[in-house]
Amino acid sequence: MADLSCEIAGVKSPNPFWLASAPPTDKEYNVVRAFKAGWGGVVWKTLGEDPPIVNTTSRYGAMGFNGARMAGFNNIELITDRPLEVNLREIKQVKRDWPDRAMVVSLMVPCEEENWRSILARVEETDADAVELNFGCPHGMSERGMGAAVGQVPEYIEMVTRWCKSHTRMPVFVKLTPNVTNILAPARAAKAGGADAVSLINTINSIMSIDLDQMAPTPTVNGKGSHGGYCGPAVKPIAMHMVGEIARDPDCAGLPISAIGGISTWRDAAEFITLNAGSVQVCTAAMHRGFKIVDDMIDGLSNWMDDKGYKGLDDFRGAAVPNVTDWQYLDINYELIAKIDQDLCIKCGLCHIACEDTSHQAIAKLRADGERRYEVIDKECVGCNLCMHVCPVDDCITMVEVDNGKPYMNWTEDPRNPMNRQAAE
Repeated sequence: MADLSCEIAGVKSPNPFWLASAPPTDKEYNVVRAFKAGWGGVVWKTLGEDPPIVNTTSRYGAMGFNGARMAGFNNIELITDRPLEVNLREIKQVKRDWPDRAMVVSLMVPCEEENWRSILARVEETDADAVELNFGCPHGMSERGMGAAVGQVPEYIEMVTRWCKSHTRMPVFVKLTPNVTNILAPARAAKAGGADAVSLINTINSIMSIDLDQMAPTPTVNGKGSHGGYCGPAVKPIAMHMVGEIARDPDCAGLPISAIGGISTWRDAAEFITLNAGSVQVCTAAMHRGFKIVDDMIDGLSNWMDDKGYKGLDDFRGAAVPNVTDWQYLDINYELIAKIDQDLCIKCGLCHIACEDTSHQAIAKLRADGERRYEVIDKECVGCNLCMHVCPVDDCITMVEVDNGKPYMNWTEDPRNPMNRQAAE
């Protein structure tokens, strides 16, 4: 069987599946249940030394889509509201009882060096494997000058990271907020400050929905609501983009990544690992389905690796990074057209409607032997693949490469590019 053992920034675990800093990692009871279920590690819910944390009810909002519940998830919960000394005592006990599992402790304190020095010293006494600096929380704590209020300012990220590196022997992970224009500036700042790894993404600022009876955002607290942090399967594409940007950035070369964002299956995890993730962190899927989902994740990833001949995670880690590029370097001479398998076609007409109304009028609606028939008009098809996506039957519509004899050419080489014309003149 494939070896799923994982090491990132010196932190080892039997598999790459970690629980992210969140309600599932808020206490010893939960974490022990997770480890018994097979999770490779946890990031303990964020600790702080702030004045007492008081949470609201309710705290969660959710968006369903096409019958799937919690496709998007929103929370307005703050960092742990349990006493610091209780958390530290439980962390020490769990690490003693489960020495082979990754124990990372998430931290958030006011942006003063002494606050960080003090809490780091206390965490070191637990024998935790690493700390994760929470520079991502977009609600509640950011109004107090912490969380995303730090993560949105690269100079603060570098400064606090440097403080922490000078005050602890533990590896320092920096958790980045996605609520920025470009993720590279925060990532580069973390590296400049000496971060051993980055974790991303934290939650995205959002209002989940409006209760049209109360005329207030959900979750609603006594008739009012607030923006919160958005996560769940719906954020995975955003997370993958940001992870991929860091993975291919020369200034971030060698910076390990713990990937977070919509990871619900082994396939999600494999995709992030191909973008150079060292570990993957899961939250919403566990809150939706429970800790036993890790069984399917471990089995699925292991079976896929066996099928591909991969012995360990390093065999495919980062494999997709060289193929992530900017649009201007894509081959504009490459040509595809759609092909409809008439044996699989159920004659629903969705491909025709989509193409006729919103695309390139490249699918003809015909009659053959008294039945409807849909055929691609090759000379009109631009290969956009909208029809393939709207088709409800797997593999009924496929995209077929056209041998047009044209060599590779990207936009930077195209004579139609105004910049190229100006250079020629």
